[in-house]
Amino acid sequence: MEKVYKLQNILVNIIEKIKKQDYLVYFRKISILELTNEEIMFWVVSTFMKWNLEAKFYQDILEATQKEIPSITKISFEVDKNIDNPTNKYVIDCISYYKDKEKYNKKSTKLDSTWYNPMQTSTPKPTNERYTLSNFVVWSDNQLAFSACEAVSKNPWKSYNPLYIYWDVWLWKTHLLQWTSNEIIKKYKDKKVVYTTADKFITEYVMSVKKRSVEKMRQKFQEVDVLVIDDVQFFSWKEQTQNELYNVFNLLYEANKQIIISWDRAPKELTELEPRLRSRFEWGITVDIGKPDFETRLAILQEKAREKEFLLPQDVAEFIAANVTENVRELEWVLNQLIAEFELDWNAPTLSRIAQKLKKLSFTSDLIWNNKTWAPKKTIRSYEDVIDAVSSHFWIEKEWILWENRKKEFMIPRQVSMYLLKTKLNYTYERIGNIFSWRNHAAVLYSCNKLEQIMKKDKDLLHEINSLRDWIGI
Repeated sequence: MEKVYKLQNILVNIIEKIKKQDYLVYFRKISILELTNEEIMFWVVSTFMKWNLEAKFYQDILEATQKEIPSITKISFEVDKNIDNPTNKYVIDCISYYKDKEKYNKKSTKLDSTWYNPMQTSTPKPTNERYTLSNFVVWSDNQLAFSACEAVSKNPWKSYNPLYIYWDVWLWKTHLLQWTSNEIIKKYKDKKVVYTTADKFITEYVMSVKKRSVEKMRQKFQEVDVLVIDDVQFFSWKEQTQNELYNVFNLLYEANKQIIISWDRAPKELTELEPRLRSRFEWGITVDIGKPDFETRLAILQEKAREKEFLLPQDVAEFIAANVTENVRELEWVLNQLIAEFELDWNAPTLSRIAQKLKKLSFTSDLIWNNKTWAPKKTIRSYEDVIDAVSSHFWIEKEWILWENRKKEFMIPRQVSMYLLKTKLNYTYERIGNIFSWRNHAAVLYSCNKLEQIMKKDKDLLHEINSLRDWIGI
C-alpha cells in the first residue's frame, strides 16, 4: 500500500499545480506500475490519457512527483487494460479522489460565521460561500466599485458609509455584494451582517404590519452591524415601505453602522423615491459599473465553465464572448444550454453548432466570426477523403489506419473512420470491411459499437470527433 500512499500525495501536488478544469478533463484512473530510486512508471486508463499527460502535463507531474520523491528524474506512462478491474486495490479514480478531497477541505475549513437573515428569526445560517474573490472577474468598468467594496470589507463603519452602487442588470452585482458580506463576516465574526433584497424587506414589512409588530422589526434591524440591500428599485412607489427604510437607515447611520445599497440608476435619477430618502443615499460614495468588454466576457465565461467542470473549447468560448454582449446572465444562460445539450444528447460544442444555437436563440443574425479560429471545411467526396481527414486530425499515417495494427493509438482513429463512414455516409458494414483490409461484417459492427461506448465515457474523445465532423462537414 506504500505505492498508493505515495500516489495520493503526488495527486495532491498535481492538484495544487494545474487548473481544476484541466485535472477533471485529463485525469482518470491511475496507478503506479513500477517505482525505482530514479524512475516511476504510471498505469493509465487510455491511450488518450497517456498522450495528453505526456504532451501537456509531463513537467507538472514530474515536479509533483519530485516533491514527494526527490530522487525521481524520469516519469513514464503505460496503458493498463485491466485498470477498471474493481479488485485492483492500487488504482485511484482521480475524479472521485479530487471530489473527496474537496469535500474534506470544505468541512475542515468551514467558517464559524455569524449571519443574520432578516427574513428569519431562527438560528443564524452561514453565507453563500461560493461568492468569493477567486471567481469574481474584475474589469476596467467595475474596478472602482470593486475597490470601494474591498475597502469597506477591510474597514467597515469607517470607509464610504453609505456605499451606493448602481449598474445595469445582471452585471454580477449580487456576487460583489455577497462577497463583501462574506469578507466582513470572516474578519468580524462577532458582528451581525444582513444581506437582503428590497423584495424581502418589503415582504417582511407587510407581515409586520399585519401582525402589528413594526416596532419589533425595527428593533431587529437596529441590532445589525452591516446592512446590505440589493435591488432597491423595488421600493419605487411604495411610500409606507420607503418610510420604514428611512427610519431604519437613520437608526443605523446614527449608530455608525455600515450600509451598502444597490440600484440600477444613479441617485439623482431616483424620481420614484421620496426626496429625503434619496438624499440619504447621496451622503456617502456613489460608484457605477459598466458592461464588460470582450476580454472580460471571455474570462467570465471560462470561469463559469470551470465552476461547472465543463470543457469549453477556446474557439467556442471566444465566439460566444464576441456575440453575447449584453450582460453576464446571458453568457451563463448560453453556457447552461451547451451543458444541457451535451449531457442529454452528447453533442460537444463546436463553432458551427454554437452559431446555429445563437441564431436560433435570436441573439443576433449578424454573427461575428474569428478568422483565426475558423478553418474552412474540408470537402468530402469519398471514403478516402474521410480517412485522409482522420489521418490528418490524429497526426498518424493513413496506412496505419488501414492496416492490421492493433495498437490502441491506431485502433481509435480506425474506429472513428469506420464510425463516420457508417453513420454519416451510410456505407454498409460489408463495404467498410472491404476498405479496411477485408474485415468481416461482425468486426466492423463491433468497432462502431465499441467507439460509441468509449465516447459516452471519454468527453475529450467526444469533443475530438465532433470537431472533426464539424471540419469535414458531415
